[in-house]
Amino acid sequence: MPLLTPQPPPTQPSQQAQLPLRIQPQPFPPTQASNQGATVSFATDIQPLLKNRCGNCHGGNKTEEGLNLLSYEAIIKGSDNGPVINAGAADDSLLVEMVATLEMPKRGPKLTPPQLQLIIDWINQGALDN
Repeated sequence: MPLLTPQPPPTQPSQQAQLPLRIQPQPFPPTQASNQGATVSFATDIQPLLKNRCGNCHGGNKTEEGLNLLSYEAIIKGSDNGPVINAGAADDSLLVEMVATLEMPKRGPKLTPPQLQLIIDWINQGALDN
């Protein structure tokens, strides 16, 4: 019976190991609101969430990139760079992209999948001031 000897690791890393890693956003399970077809409320669901998670940098006296996320009117106005939501099309909304790719919030905990789904549902429902 031949004797097996361990092979030394390759001296050159594989081509794959040199490729940059890309994070692909994964679809999130729907929230109870979207499961039941319930309307997401800006005043009850969205405004408190944005105030809590985004208000330090995008609200009050401090509005990075000119984006204030504390009021409905300010969110609809957008940032110095233009609109951040496209009512009825969450997949074409910068706000969703920035949160889903984990670029925002920069400081503090990231939004949870159910919190992100609430924002997606609200935008897809027309981003109403309700």
